[in-house]
Amino acid sequence: MASSSGFPPPAIVVVVPTLDSYCLLPRLVASLQQQTWPHWKVMFVDGPSQPVHRRWIADLSALDPRFQWRPQDPTKPGIFGAMNQGFAMATYPDTWLLFWGSDDWAASPQVFETLARGLQAAWSRGGDPDLLVATGRYVDPADGAVGSNPILGRRSIFRWRYSYRRSLFLGSTPPHQATLIGPGARRHLACYEDGFKLSADLDYFLQLSRWPDLEVECLDLELVHMQSGGVSGRESRRRFQEVRLAYGRAFGWLWWLPYGFRYAQRLASLFSP
Repeated sequence: MASSSGFPPPAIVVVVPTLDSYCLLPRLVASLQQQTWPHWKVMFVDGPSQPVHRRWIADLSALDPRFQWRPQDPTKPGIFGAMNQGFAMATYPDTWLLFWGSDDWAASPQVFETLARGLQAAWSRGGDPDLLVATGRYVDPADGAVGSNPILGRRSIFRWRYSYRRSLFLGSTPPHQATLIGPGARRHLACYEDGFKLSADLDYFLQLSRWPDLEVECLDLELVHMQSGGVSGRESRRRFQEVRLAYGRAFGWLWWLPYGFRYAQRLASLFSP
């Protein structure tokens, strides 16, 4: 059914890889159930979790059909293997994919509605975005309980520099938790590259920049809150290696320039509100 703008309402599908993380999920679930935009679903892709976790997500799915779950394919291990399973399940042309972790949640009840209005505004101008990029914000892990008022930390933001590829070269990257991946982007590239454990999202966005017709829409919207201190922060050496590899695949021998720009920006963000 078309919206009042004359365009079909975009369907937002949130893919959430899980592994024995049911204790973290209530805040994510509550933040989505409060959304004013009704056209969303969640797909949990669950690794080899314990029965207590499986019962929790199965009970949730039975109570609220907007939540569904699938066991993770054991031949595609890891978080990006689970995300690739989410890519494969996005078969409808109006589907916009959003990848969250168990410890992420919507920043307000209106964020999905704002995303949808942003897309419809772009369509009304004659645009056809492939990526819709918002911002995220980190919080301390101790501040993630349902009902708490977390202390907000640094923002994760994509700094636009005249073009998508130039922005990437200058060290900025769309935060994957705050980026909707549309049908056009998936037609170009519909999976994360095997071999990346921590930085497949960076590699994905870099590889998309090879297509000059890629259309990116940026919104001034704080979409998601994310707990800091994840696995990538604990495996710094591997992350640095993967980031170098991703920039090398995209920019060849010039890899060291975006690599340096990236970490200069990260350092500067520690002192920004």
